Amino acid sequence: MSVALLSIGTELLHGEIANSNAEWLGDQLASRGFDVTRIECVGDERAILATTLQRLIQENAFVLATGGLGPTTDDLTAEVAASVFGTHLALDEDALAAMRRKLEKAGRIVGAGHVKQAQLPVGAEILSNSVGSAPGFLLTRAESRAFFMPGVPREMRAIFEQHILPRMLPSGKNNAFRVVLHTYGAGESAVAERLSGLEAEHPGVLLGYRIKGPEVDVKVMARAADRAEARQLAEAAADDARIRLGGLFYGEGDDTLVSVVARALRSRGWSLAVAESCTGGLVAKELTQIPASDYFIGGTVTYRNAAKSGLLGVSEDTLRGHGAVSPEVAAEMAQGARRTFGSDVALAVTGIAGPTGATPDKPVGLVHWAVAHPGGTVVDQRVFSGDRNQVQQAACYAVLDELRRVCAAARVSRPSNRGLGPNG
Repeated sequence: MSVALLSIGTELLHGEIANSNAEWLGDQLASRGFDVTRIECVGDERAILATTLQRLIQENAFVLATGGLGPTTDDLTAEVAASVFGTHLALDEDALAAMRRKLEKAGRIVGAGHVKQAQLPVGAEILSNSVGSAPGFLLTRAESRAFFMPGVPREMRAIFEQHILPRMLPSGKNNAFRVVLHTYGAGESAVAERLSGLEAEHPGVLLGYRIKGPEVDVKVMARAADRAEARQLAEAAADDARIRLGGLFYGEGDDTLVSVVARALRSRGWSLAVAESCTGGLVAKELTQIPASDYFIGGTVTYRNAAKSGLLGVSEDTLRGHGAVSPEVAAEMAQGARRTFGSDVALAVTGIAGPTGATPDKPVGLVHWAVAHPGGTVVDQRVFSGDRNQVQQAACYAVLDELRRVCAAARVSRPSNRGLGPNG
């Protein structure tokens, strides 16, 4: 069944925000065997929105529209949708009552904007919003069904998963299955090289690649007579892919590098501390994007040498002899954090994020990181490209991946760093 995605909002056209809703919806639908034939974006203009919506309804079995259901005057989707489907808006008392209950729990009252959001097309099937105020709705014409959702990503996702997907699945082919593998540590071409020949060895399977910052996702996709057979094909190929990817593979599906690290620390019963310089607290921020109080003790951001010495015990001789951006200082920072916080394991990162601070032998982008753990201290380095934010993000990924590998006992030392043991 053909599906068209329509993203509504002038802010999307102007590049003020990314069109993440279309990306997410396309991914969800394709993985279930639906043919997404169109992805279009229009601004908050009545005539253009009406013309586009009319055309998509005529051409597709399903239209999924996001955006334009808010409380402001430029939110026109409900009004235009009603016009296109030959109906009009009216106050939906049930929708307004649901908003009132949510607002009262938050100590707020219903305003004019909320009343506007409860003005919905007469004859539409209302799709309740469990995480926000504006409900979605479904309008039907002949063989086409058009679903309208808020543009706020978490609200859109909730309505899609709770109301729209269950209504669409009976009409889908339901003959596809996909496994998404997450990798870190090599570029797209290197990842693809490791998987060369896999499709030929697994007929019915196709591989796709997606770059997400410093990560590369591998999509192992299969189609067959039914979803059960497709799943069997995809999972067999994914098993082969994991072996080929080796240490580059770190997780799959909803896994993130942080969630994988958290599981690894918990499984070993290890506590963690961090010491950061060039990342300015980014590592700690990433670690605490999910609950972490059971294993994460705390950390320091030590930019100046005096802070590195005073808070972490980094030797002044080491700082003078090797400089703050060096493997020796990274090792002593990690060891100092482990000692200061009394943690089982500690990581540290120091480098030159730029755009200033470079020297002839230490360019912008040079980062050293270390992980001190019960078996010793692992140190590594790399020169990352990009602007300041990109270097910081890359450094954050690198040290977290090092921690993942240490937890997995993939390595505890490196020949190039001999001598950097438990005491530096």
